[in-house]
Amino acid sequence: MESLRARLLGPAPAAHDHERVGTARQRRIATWGILLVTLVGGALRLWRLGHPDRLVFDETYYVKQAWSLIRYGHEREIREGLEDPDALFTNGDPDVFGGQPDLVVHPPVGKWMIGLGELVTGPESALGWRLSSATVGTLSIALLGVVAWLIWRNALLAISAATLLAVDGHHFAQSRIGLLDIFLMWWVLVAFLLLLLDREQGRRRLAQRWGPWWERTHGPAAARSPVPRTPWGRWRRWWGPSLGMRWWRLAAGISLGLAVGTKWSGLYFLAVFGLMTFFWDLGARRAAGARDWAVGAVVRDGIPAFLLMVPTSVLTYVATWAGWFLTDGGWKRQWAVDNPAPSGSPAALVPDPLRSLWAYHQEQWNFHVGLQNEHAWSSNPWSWTVQWRPTLFYADWPEQGEKGCEAARCVEYIASLGNVVLWWGGTLALLVALFCWLLGRDWRAGAALSGIAAGWLPWFLYQTRTIYSFYAIAFVPWLVLVVVTCLALVLGTDRASPRRRRWGAVVVVGYVTLAVAFFVWYWPVHTAIVIPRDQWDLRMWFDFWT
Repeated sequence: MESLRARLLGPAPAAHDHERVGTARQRRIATWGILLVTLVGGALRLWRLGHPDRLVFDETYYVKQAWSLIRYGHEREIREGLEDPDALFTNGDPDVFGGQPDLVVHPPVGKWMIGLGELVTGPESALGWRLSSATVGTLSIALLGVVAWLIWRNALLAISAATLLAVDGHHFAQSRIGLLDIFLMWWVLVAFLLLLLDREQGRRRLAQRWGPWWERTHGPAAARSPVPRTPWGRWRRWWGPSLGMRWWRLAAGISLGLAVGTKWSGLYFLAVFGLMTFFWDLGARRAAGARDWAVGAVVRDGIPAFLLMVPTSVLTYVATWAGWFLTDGGWKRQWAVDNPAPSGSPAALVPDPLRSLWAYHQEQWNFHVGLQNEHAWSSNPWSWTVQWRPTLFYADWPEQGEKGCEAARCVEYIASLGNVVLWWGGTLALLVALFCWLLGRDWRAGAALSGIAAGWLPWFLYQTRTIYSFYAIAFVPWLVLVVVTCLALVLGTDRASPRRRRWGAVVVVGYVTLAVAFFVWYWPVHTAIVIPRDQWDLRMWFDFWT
């Protein structure tokens, strides 16, 4: 049983091993290190969060729609005749809505979250528009540190993961603006953590239940259960024991439903993570030695996982439209009343609110698939990991004497430019992680690749659609995990010599330090600090960055 536990969960740490730091000490170092990085990262995200004190980029949509949700329960159009509603909203007059519903093309969860920040400070505060983004961005630093700890059980790697996310300019910029994508990233990262906890719990249960199950089915005749009479009963004796109710999976289904309720691209994470957690169970039954491990994994794990996660996600997603259901004025809310289903048809069995919501979704879908327009900051997904075309969120060009500009010309800038130490390194690390997963059968590398497969690859199907590089925020945590996968190889395993581990640690710390230095250098172009034009030119290395 100890051997089985080691195959499923890794070897138990030695209680007194002078060649490596004890697990308890490693956990303490990881805890305090992740906490410190999170506090620093959070302070940097909150510093001057209300600047610029006007709506920037797509805040013009989501911030106002968020307040409309808070006030009316659904999104309303801007009152007819207003020439500059953004200026009114920015100057403290949020009463810019008319009585007509607005056609919005994204589900409401992210906007509800933005609205919570507006409730805290008032809708007239730029701090409130971005407070939820900064909160989620800060908490995701800690969350990724915990994820890395669960994967590698190494304090240095866990702290490195948290630090790399904290100093990524792409993540940092989106933690300081009221857009939806940071909330999509948050919910899928929460789901990933929950599935990691489910993986550990499921394998622990399998290790605990395998011995008693084996005794009942294959042990001595005196202890063995009677052979079932039915073919089905005899067949399933080869599958291994049932693992019971998987509550972490249920929670992951809720989180993924909230992700889809933020942006529909969360559906890809539901599909990829569902397959990932099934293959984890498949590998566990195979490692345990079940005779029909593939069929057993499908019946005992795969089908229950689907039934536990997918309907839960669907119900959660529908529940996120509660404001639309509970009010009468939302877009197409009364569509089913005006378009009754034919008597006796299957559609007549569907409640009118759900029929109306379905018609609304059809209109949203038509918008998304037909979105093709020229935009200066659109980018092809092939270029995202090398940061070919970062999105410009805000720019102003003060002259001498304006906004504290002391040079002839100055720049005030916010760009979602990723930390190239992370992104360029991550582009190369993708190949290493793919090799480790396919040829080395390293589940850690596969887990790191899963979020990239869900958050990046589907966009290659829509290359003719207008898309932007800031969508990549959804898979930034997994890019960090891919890099940490390579850093783990550099650091070496617990069985490596102390000298090898020391030099590995030096390289890991050096890489993370370089990423921190790059973040410090680019700090002004992430925070709209006024700098001379020549200083801005030094940071904008390529024409396609500007």
